[in-house]
Amino acid sequence: MVNSNFPLQYLRLTNDNYQTWCIQVKAWLGSQDVWETFEKGFEELIDKATLTSAQMEVVQKARRNDQLALTIIHQYLDDTTFEIVVNVTTAKQACKTPSKLQKNY
Repeated sequence: MVNSNFPLQYLRLTNDNYQTWCIQVKAWLGSQDVWETFEKGFEELIDKATLTSAQMEVVQKARRNDQLALTIIHQYLDDTTFEIVVNVTTAKQACKTPSKLQKNY
């Protein structure tokens, strides 16, 4: 749980801080227990009808973790970069390549 006595400071991605930005985002994703989901990536299943209830729970947890990771990443982006990734649906897509995120810098 985050200590409410210390406001969180998000480093916004710029043209010259990508490496530092990556380290901070990775640390925050790890602290929220979503780094593994981010690293593996998440792909929505087309046919869920054949899944057992246990498998569905795993898929739902991965989806929640991915959306949490995407939300965290959005908080670390400035408005210009956010507009580049606004239509992506997974955290992995939002951070796919440094050049994609830094295109406008």
